[in-house]
Amino acid sequence: MKRVKLGGSDVEVSEICLGTMTFGNQTPEAEAHRQMDIALDAGMTFMDVAEMYPVNPVRRETIGVSEQIIGNWLARTGNRDRVEIATKITGPSQILRDGRPYDGATVRECIDASLARLQTDRIDLYQLHWPVRGSWAFRQNWRYDPSGQDKARTLDHMADVLEALHEAVRAGKLRAIGLSNESAWGTARWCDVADRTGAPRMAAIQNEYSPLYRLFDTDLAETVVNEDLTLLSYSTLAAGLLTGKYAGGAMPEGSRASVDKASGGQGNLGGRKTAAGMAAAQDYVDLAAEHGWDVVHMATAWQLTRPFKVVPIIGATTVPQLTHLIEGLGRELPEDLVRGIDRLHRAHPLPY
Repeated sequence: MKRVKLGGSDVEVSEICLGTMTFGNQTPEAEAHRQMDIALDAGMTFMDVAEMYPVNPVRRETIGVSEQIIGNWLARTGNRDRVEIATKITGPSQILRDGRPYDGATVRECIDASLARLQTDRIDLYQLHWPVRGSWAFRQNWRYDPSGQDKARTLDHMADVLEALHEAVRAGKLRAIGLSNESAWGTARWCDVADRTGAPRMAAIQNEYSPLYRLFDTDLAETVVNEDLTLLSYSTLAAGLLTGKYAGGAMPEGSRASVDKASGGQGNLGGRKTAAGMAAAQDYVDLAAEHGWDVVHMATAWQLTRPFKVVPIIGATTVPQLTHLIEGLGRELPEDLVRGIDRLHRAHPLPY
C-alpha cells in the first residue's frame, strides 16, 4: 500500500487508515485483534482511536476500552514498530471530566493515560478531538453561533495547549499533533500560534468527509493546502448510509442505526438518515452500479482523487465488512465516474 507523510511532519503512514471506534462495543476484542491482523497484512499500518472510544453509544464505563484493546494487541503481537497509532483527547464532554474543557495540564495527564492504555512509549499522532470553544461538526452547522467566542481567550488556550504538546514531543511521547472537528479559522490560528511560540505545527485534521458531506471542500480545503495539513476523513461511508443497506427504510440487525436505537437513541445515524440523505445515497449506489463499481469501493477511491492530501479512515464492525472494504483498495476511479459524482453533488448538496 502507498505510504504518505502527514502534513509537514516526518510521520509516514499508509494511505488508508483503520478506524477502531467500535472496538470494545459492537466489535469484541478477539474480532478487533483479527481486524488489526488483516489490516496489517494488507499494508494498512495506520490505526486511529480516541480516549472516548468505543462509541455508539459512548458510556462512562467503556471510556478508554478501544485504546486498551489496541494496547493488548500491541503487547501480544510485538507489532509496535510496524504500525502508526493515532489517538485523541476529548473536548468538553459530560461523560469525561464532568464537562471541563481541556487545558495544558489536562493534555499532559491524558497523554500519559493514553500511553498506559496503549502499552506504548509513544503516540504517532495526537489529536484534539473537539475545539473547546465549540464546533459546527455533527449537524451543528445548521444553527452554528460563534458570537459568544472570545478571541483572546481562545489564543491563550491554544498557546497553553501547544506548550504541553511541545513538551510531550520533546520528551518523545508524541511524534506529531493534529486537530479534529475544527474549522478553517481555528486551524489557521493553531498554525499561527505554533509559529509564534516555536511549538510544532498541526500535521493533520480529522473531519467528516464523504460524497454526501462536503463542507470541507472550500475554506478548509484552502487552509490545509496552504498550511500543509493532511485530512484524515471519517464517516467516509456516511455512517453506512452510502452502503445502501438502509434503502427502503430497512434497519438491519446489528447495524449502527439499530444499535443506536436499541440503546435509546434515534437511530438516525447522527442526523444523516434524512429523506434527502436517503435519496442521495440511493443515487450514488445507482451511479456506482452503472459503472460496474461497488458503491463502498467507489466512495473510498473517490477520497484519493481530491485536490488536497487525504487519508481516508475506514472502519468496520465485523471482519467480513473489513475484508470487503480492503478488496476495493488500490483501484483508481475512471474520470467519467468522478464527473458523475460531481454531478450528483450538485444535485444533492449537503443532504443532511
